[in-house]
Amino acid sequence: MEQLYYFFGSLAVFLCLGIPISMVLVLCSIVLMWNSGMWDAMTIPNIMLDGANNYPLMAIPFFVFAGEIMAVGGLSKRVVQLAQLMIGGVKGGLGYAAIVASIIFAGLMGSSVGEAAALGGLLLPMMQQVGYNKGRAGGIIASGAILGPIIPPSTNFIILGSTVSLSITKLFMVGLFPGLMLGLGLLVMWWFVVRKDGYTETIHFTRAEKLAILKDASPAFMLPLLLLGGIRFGVFTPTEGGAVAAVFAIFVCMAYYRELTLRQLLRVSAAAARTTAVVMLIVATASAVGYFITLAQIPMHITNLFAPFIDSPTLLLLIIMCFLLVAGMVMDLTPNILIFAPVFYPLIQQAGIDPYHFGLLFVLNLGIGVITPPVGTVLYVVCGIGNIKLSELVLKMLPFILIEVVVLFLLVLFPKLSLIPLRWLM
Repeated sequence: MEQLYYFFGSLAVFLCLGIPISMVLVLCSIVLMWNSGMWDAMTIPNIMLDGANNYPLMAIPFFVFAGEIMAVGGLSKRVVQLAQLMIGGVKGGLGYAAIVASIIFAGLMGSSVGEAAALGGLLLPMMQQVGYNKGRAGGIIASGAILGPIIPPSTNFIILGSTVSLSITKLFMVGLFPGLMLGLGLLVMWWFVVRKDGYTETIHFTRAEKLAILKDASPAFMLPLLLLGGIRFGVFTPTEGGAVAAVFAIFVCMAYYRELTLRQLLRVSAAAARTTAVVMLIVATASAVGYFITLAQIPMHITNLFAPFIDSPTLLLLIIMCFLLVAGMVMDLTPNILIFAPVFYPLIQQAGIDPYHFGLLFVLNLGIGVITPPVGTVLYVVCGIGNIKLSELVLKMLPFILIEVVVLFLLVLFPKLSLIPLRWLM
């Protein structure tokens, strides 16, 4: 039990000092190693190397690379035009289009930050130009960005699956229907917002424009179908699917759209390498923490703390979800997954909770954290792109956060909403 206090105490102190999260994890590993009495300077580097040397994690650089290419190579603006075409001439059309584009982008990029950056750069100027409140416009884009970690292919599901040894294919499939359900909830909330704020702009295209948009945007539909179909039917693994996505994105943007030059491809490669390096450094350092957490039997201590609730799985899930909502406010999604997944998974297995259903709830809950202050990474991306004050953005996006929390707790109370579609898909 003493190790549990050392771990959470050191984690809180180092985070409050503003130390980068990768260094926080290393320092927590050192604290746990010192407290365990097994001091060896090479232990942590060896564990970090083993943690990063993981075949399923190879999918992350491929999907990151593919997402960067799509953002630069012209696929992003075609997705936005397709979303506008699908919405038609309804009032508040740009807001609806932002949500539909978020759903499509989630099936292309698998990253909340990348999705917010791509859509924010395209849609925020358009929304402000027709009179949208800046905070409201940024709020709907930021809220839609959390679909990235839920709808496959999700890099966060890849990290979760490799951390707790779950099938990444099943994790992809369990997120599909709830992700669409979340998108529908945002569309319903936007219907009320349009009437409250009085937005009247509509989107119209000529017949020739419609045909051109459909032709240009067809690759945006082909890629998710190709990935999901290939992974689901065993044509390729999720890691191989990442490579397919990267090759597909290069071909479409360089040969079909011809908007990506070789020089831009090199720049995109460098940007993707930097992003991947950050993620993999966090994965490696979290592996060290995970090793000492297991060695100190912290999962067993957590299980003992929650033992009174094990006989009531729904109540146990509600308590864990409340804890994770708070954790998501103070730490980013990836380190939260790497730290708390090994801690909570033994507990939910003992309670008889389906591990894939819990994986969905786990990632969705922490995904909401990327749009909540004070450490909501998506918030700062949208604020920077749209020149929006953080307080204004948070205030105007509260209705969308509310609907996402409602969907989260509906899934907690009615697990069949995720498990029945999973059985259909598998």
